[in-house]
Amino acid sequence: MASNTRPLMTYTVLVVIVMLGLGIILAQLTRGYFINIFEQRVELESQYFITYLDRFTEDREVSQEELYNFSEQLNTGMIFISDSGERIIDTVDAVPVISKGEKQEVITRVEGGTSPMNEGQMLDEIFYYPVNNSVDDINGTLILLSPVEALTNITKNIWLLIGFTLLLGLLVIFVIGFNVFSKYIRPIRSAANVATELAKGNYKARTYEGHFGEAGQLSQSINILARNLQEMTSTKGMQENQLEAVINNMGNGLVLIDEKGYILLLNRAFLETFKGEQNDFIGHLYHDAIPYTTIHETVQKIYMFEETVSETFVLPVNIDRKHLEVTGAPIFSEDRKWRGVVLVFHDISELKQLEQMRKDFVANVSHELKTPITSIRGFSETLLDGAMKDEKMLEQFLQIILKESGRLQSLIQDLLELSKLERDDFLLNVEQVEVQRLLNDLLPIVEQHAEQKQVKLHASIKGNTLIQGDSSRLKQVFMNLLTNAINYSGDEGEVTLEFQESENYVTIKITDNGVGIPEEEISRIFERFYRVDKARSRNSGGTGLGLAIVKHIVEAHEGTIRVESEVDVGTAFYVEIPKKFTEN
Repeated sequence: MASNTRPLMTYTVLVVIVMLGLGIILAQLTRGYFINIFEQRVELESQYFITYLDRFTEDREVSQEELYNFSEQLNTGMIFISDSGERIIDTVDAVPVISKGEKQEVITRVEGGTSPMNEGQMLDEIFYYPVNNSVDDINGTLILLSPVEALTNITKNIWLLIGFTLLLGLLVIFVIGFNVFSKYIRPIRSAANVATELAKGNYKARTYEGHFGEAGQLSQSINILARNLQEMTSTKGMQENQLEAVINNMGNGLVLIDEKGYILLLNRAFLETFKGEQNDFIGHLYHDAIPYTTIHETVQKIYMFEETVSETFVLPVNIDRKHLEVTGAPIFSEDRKWRGVVLVFHDISELKQLEQMRKDFVANVSHELKTPITSIRGFSETLLDGAMKDEKMLEQFLQIILKESGRLQSLIQDLLELSKLERDDFLLNVEQVEVQRLLNDLLPIVEQHAEQKQVKLHASIKGNTLIQGDSSRLKQVFMNLLTNAINYSGDEGEVTLEFQESENYVTIKITDNGVGIPEEEISRIFERFYRVDKARSRNSGGTGLGLAIVKHIVEAHEGTIRVESEVDVGTAFYVEIPKKFTEN
């Protein structure tokens, strides 16, 4: 509020000062004018008084009483003081307005020489005029004293006029100033405040638009500017948020490098890939913050050739490795000025792994098919070369050919089965399955195989729990696991089949005390054709696809399979299947 009224107060104080100065000047001019008038009048009166005194002293035609009457008529007192200090004539009492104290003060001033001769002086409301003169041959000083109430009244009237004029002027100034302030200063100041808020970034600030003229146009323009800035800021903020969300939720890492080589921007995927905080990269040179030669070479090629460049490199992550493809492109402004480089990092580890799995699968299939085919062809050629005449050798070779062809048939069947399970349109024949009964149906088959291997089989599968599942596929799972447990148990080994039940799941545990699986190999036993002990696996008649098929069937039932194993101690497989099947 104080700042709003400061201009008006300033102008008011200025006007008051001017009016006071004008009043003082007018009062002094008036005072001086009247003093001059009185001085001229008293000077004339002094001559008249001197003449009158001469008649008083010479002819004695004028009495003392007449002098009093004369002073009373002229309203002017007269004092004649000889040079010796004797007061010869004194008619001041004829003018009652002049007090004795004032009279004495005038006499003191004249006798003391502080008042010059032949020059009028003012003492409060008394005008006195001293002049040298002689009365009856007596030299002395004639002092004429006259009250000047008129001068005081005129001065008061001047000040009253000035005060009235000042009051009227202040009222006019207030009215005019208020109108000017309301119509011009206030809207301009409000617009200035809004402009200040806009400069600070507060685009919600607005000013009142109820003004007219240029001030109203200014207010409207400021508000239009504020609305446009708010809309632009809102739109820009939304775009920045959208861009930030897109960049941070990209599955690939992204880095933006300026024309000087400093990192300006990166996303969450980059930090997750290369590990670190934004402060470790933002504002640093790329070759200092990212210590990989391939990335440095990629950026250098982009700088040199100004075209998109792609490179692949391996990123060590703890004991693992990530295969990354970095694609870099130059950034140009609209006027084709160089602005920097953008790098996108694609994690192609899965693609590399799939590619390697494809290569391994082709190699394994080729190898697995080649082995029985080679055996069949070799023994067939031997028989055709004359070995058929030896009945003992003939029977032995035919048995080998039959075994290898059976192995070849099993391999093809497993490949077809795995291919079927991996198809998107694969469906289970879901029905109510009594788990304990299903396992008991498998025991006679498995026990016969265990007796041949001299392995003891223990089963603990009491109860009659119902679940939803495909009974034939579940039989395939447990048959495979039990057969593997028997095959990998040594002579006098033991295999245990246990059943456990919870509220929503059933768990089948199959354990053996065989050779076990090294810890580093456990994560790979469900891969196709992967064997921990390749020689033993082939001797056991396995194709290397059994556990891969088991894993697919269990996952198709929305279950899980896990393994615990210790070398030379044994292995335990846990198959957990939900009681209720939910189709996805």
